[in-house]
Amino acid sequence: MKKIALEEHFITNDFLTYTQEDFKAMDKGRTGDFMARLSDFERIRLDEMDKADIEIAVLSLTAPGVQRESDSVVAAALAQKVNGVLAEKIAKYPARFRGFAHLALQDAHVAADELERCVRDYNFVGALINGQTHGRYLDEEMYYPFWEKVEELEVPIYLHPGNSYKMPQNYNGHGELDGALWGWMVETGTHALRLVFSGLFDRFPKVKLILGHMGESLPYMLWRFDSCWNIMQQNKKLKKLPSQYIKESIYVTTSGVCANGPLLCALTELGEENVMFSVDYPYESTEIAAQFIEKAPVSAEVREKICYKNAQRILKL
Repeated sequence: MKKIALEEHFITNDFLTYTQEDFKAMDKGRTGDFMARLSDFERIRLDEMDKADIEIAVLSLTAPGVQRESDSVVAAALAQKVNGVLAEKIAKYPARFRGFAHLALQDAHVAADELERCVRDYNFVGALINGQTHGRYLDEEMYYPFWEKVEELEVPIYLHPGNSYKMPQNYNGHGELDGALWGWMVETGTHALRLVFSGLFDRFPKVKLILGHMGESLPYMLWRFDSCWNIMQQNKKLKKLPSQYIKESIYVTTSGVCANGPLLCALTELGEENVMFSVDYPYESTEIAAQFIEKAPVSAEVREKICYKNAQRILKL
């Protein structure tokens, strides 16, 4: 079955330094392969897409990108540059690639302007953001101008994992927890919940968020979010239950989680209209991801929605 994949990464030479810190925790035998695949846009990538029946890949710069840059001017310039490079790659293969903008979130107005430029000039389908930026999270008031632009443009924002601002105390002595294995899920799920509980979706009701990795554990906890929130009456400032915002404003992808249990949970809790296929290329196997969704215990109609129909609708492809 044909597929659209949404969390498919690349890199350019400008970002090798930023990436090295994250790669330190990985097996050195794997990082060489990852870098080769991240740098390639044609031979390896297109061959894997063809074998997996992936018709379109939505490409995004791998984490952490400019969000780790301390100089906001440098960050803005690099973001513009890499978005231009991505636009050139897409223009070469317009039937196979789409793009998520890379943004310098050090300045909300700069990020908003760059998102508008990328959507207007390059036809990018949204943006992918790698979590916090120097300890600032997207629910903070300083980012309201950015969300205003997101709502105006009617494009989704993919909230992608990134490291915590500081390593939590309970990870000390267990560096394996501070990253893709566990910490990124906790960090990203928490970031998404900050958006929910801050009232961001009341202020900007048209904003749509995408979470990878089957929703960073959120679908599993919807009932408990509502139950605990009802106890906290003194803090209540939301118009709806937490689960309603998640169901109405957040979509999830299968990136990096090729297991039937989490898939069925996401479908049950969020609905079959809100789950989309992804690989998390090159960090996960394209072949395994494709085989997983092809064999998942769902109907042909639901499989079509997950594989490509939902993405077509949400990204306006």
